[in-house]
Amino acid sequence: MKRSTLWAAGADGLAVVAFVLIGRSSHHEDAGAAAAVGVMLPFLVGLILAWIVTRAWRGPLPAFPTGATIWVVTAAAGLLLRRFAWQRSTALAFVIVGSVFLLLALVGWRLLAEWVRERRTG
Repeated sequence: MKRSTLWAAGADGLAVVAFVLIGRSSHHEDAGAAAAVGVMLPFLVGLILAWIVTRAWRGPLPAFPTGATIWVVTAAAGLLLRRFAWQRSTALAFVIVGSVFLLLALVGWRLLAEWVRERRTG
């Protein structure tokens, strides 16, 4: 497996972890690691599904269509799993904030990577 693929998978995973930890911190939730993992799991499963759907290991870096599709699948699957498999609430504010955060994180780092690569090859 290419190094860029491993970095991309790590960056995507970090985006999901950051989403959960920042969200829990902003709500002053400190119920421990188990509670944080419980919030992360549906989105990590969604991320894995997104990588399978997009075959991201073949070319994980393009923001479009790869990053955008990873975002849509991760957010949608994560929210649906959270609601129906984990029996957790999906308030409209959570859906909006979560979707926007994941958009900025999952597509944003790819846009930044493309910009850096273009500047280097310039």
